Amino acid sequence: MEAWMYATRIPELLKGKVNINPETTIEQMNATIPRHVQWKADNYNHLHEQPTQFFAIMFALVQLEANDSLTVGLAWGYVGLRVVHSLVQAIANPIMLRFQVFALSSMTLLGLTARAAQLFFL
Repeated sequence: MEAWMYATRIPELLKGKVNINPETTIEQMNATIPRHVQWKADNYNHLHEQPTQFFAIMFALVQLEANDSLTVGLAWGYVGLRVVHSLVQAIANPIMLRFQVFALSSMTLLGLTARAAQLFFL
């Protein structure tokens, strides 16, 4: 996503239509970038939010030596759903479809959290 973001945003910056002086706010800068280009940056920012919880939960599951098929399946399911979410947001950005994929990934993350709690407390 980072490479895709740069590949689409840098050409917009080079066109010279974006005011990049230090006094320009991010809102002013983004107002001159087409939305379909901005979607990649939006998704890149999203990848620094919920996925950090995934990393913490996965660290806990590794420490708990959780390598059963349920845990591994949920973990790969979460990764796959986040990839789909990124593609949906970066390509066409239909809000309801994107929300549905996000909700599924959130439920998968909840399942991983419950699995970690189960292993820790039992």
